Amino acid sequence: MDTLPAKPVSTAVHRILPANAKQAAIVVAGFTALLYLIELIDVVLPADLDQFGIVPRSLSGLDGIAWAPLLHSGFGHLLANTLPVLIFGFLAMAGGLGRWIAVTLTIWLVSGVGVWLTGGDGVTVGASGLAFGWLAFLLVRGIFTRSVLQIGVAAVLLLYWGGMLFGVLPGDPGVSWQGHLFGAGAGVLAAWLVAMAGRRAASRTAAAPDPVVPGGIAE
Repeated sequence: MDTLPAKPVSTAVHRILPANAKQAAIVVAGFTALLYLIELIDVVLPADLDQFGIVPRSLSGLDGIAWAPLLHSGFGHLLANTLPVLIFGFLAMAGGLGRWIAVTLTIWLVSGVGVWLTGGDGVTVGASGLAFGWLAFLLVRGIFTRSVLQIGVAAVLLLYWGGMLFGVLPGDPGVSWQGHLFGAGAGVLAAWLVAMAGRRAASRTAAAPDPVVPGGIAE
């Protein structure tokens, strides 16, 4: 009988903070700085960039799905989104940059398509759909991954930011509750997909044959 080293088990899906906090901070801060740069260009030129947002059920407004999260209706709108983007975006990178990109793209596309299909009149812009998606992702990921620590973090976020979730309900006609609702739904979907991917990876690792290790203790 050989005594072999235990197989490493990935803890990425259970992590609550990014393993590379510096990289995560740079990425999220860089994305936020890009939002401010775009809004500054829109104000200074003025470029009227908001026209490139999502125009519901219009073929000419379909490409707004790609641009809407980068655009805002003014610095007041952008300031309101800044802290949620920074905090939720940073925490959502706990699984690594690649996984964060996949989660973010899922939220970006699903929330955008949802707004295009169900939105009201006018042009929809803003990163709040992303913020709602990241928040929902953080709130439910611990349930899917069965992580007590992640559930604890979710409880803290819910205590402080729980009121934000009312934004998924119809209210102010100037606010796209559809973007919030579909963004949150996409965050839940992304959390489930991440958990399923983690379980498949763990299953493959467990099923892999044990390597022959020289120097094992034989009996």
